[in-house]
Amino acid sequence: MRFDILTLFPQMITPFFEESILGRAIKNKAVSIKVHDIRAVAEDRHRSVDDRPYGGGVGMVLRVDVIDRALRKVTSDKGQGTKKLRQRIILLTPQGERFTQEVAERLANDYERLILIAGHYEGFDERIRTLVDEEISLGDFVLTGGELPALTLVDAISRLVPGVLEKGAAHTDSFTLRNEKRERLLEYPHYTFPREYNGMKVPDILVSGDHAKIEAWRLEQAKERTENRERRTEKKN
Repeated sequence: MRFDILTLFPQMITPFFEESILGRAIKNKAVSIKVHDIRAVAEDRHRSVDDRPYGGGVGMVLRVDVIDRALRKVTSDKGQGTKKLRQRIILLTPQGERFTQEVAERLANDYERLILIAGHYEGFDERIRTLVDEEISLGDFVLTGGELPALTLVDAISRLVPGVLEKGAAHTDSFTLRNEKRERLLEYPHYTFPREYNGMKVPDILVSGDHAKIEAWRLEQAKERTENRERRTEKKN
């Protein structure tokens, strides 16, 4: 899987990919991550990428001509020799579809390359929406820019790419684990050493050695945890 991130602040993004699981995934060539500075395609000496909104208002708006040039430059690189990768261009914006595990699975399964546009300042020129395949949001809130959403997408989707995690490790994650109705569940509780701490003990079933009973217990715990959260959510609403 290849990720291309278009941003005004590459320095905010690159350190995230140098450590932990993603750092190893890049080293092992399970994923490839390229960060592109949008200002690199600016055509004036000030490297202008935005301007004041027509009609007045506060803030600055990213220009459609600059983003178009940046996309054309990035997409001209096929990524792996002459092979054309199945790709998707994604605009990160509060107006987009909410990002979920289901969306992460779709993108991981259907595409080999994802191009993510991280905005900043007041927003995008509306015409930029015509240059992308879809829009994605992390939720109903507003961030300073699209860099954190871009990092979130790369992290969540990379976990589903073969070779990034231990085999089978992602199948028990929250929203990936499913019950008999194929409904998505929260992950079950985990325990490790010490077996007892401040009076809190590891459940006996987990040290019984009976793997069938352990799996059944974990599924029941996942169901209960999911139902408890749903009840809390309903109560708040």
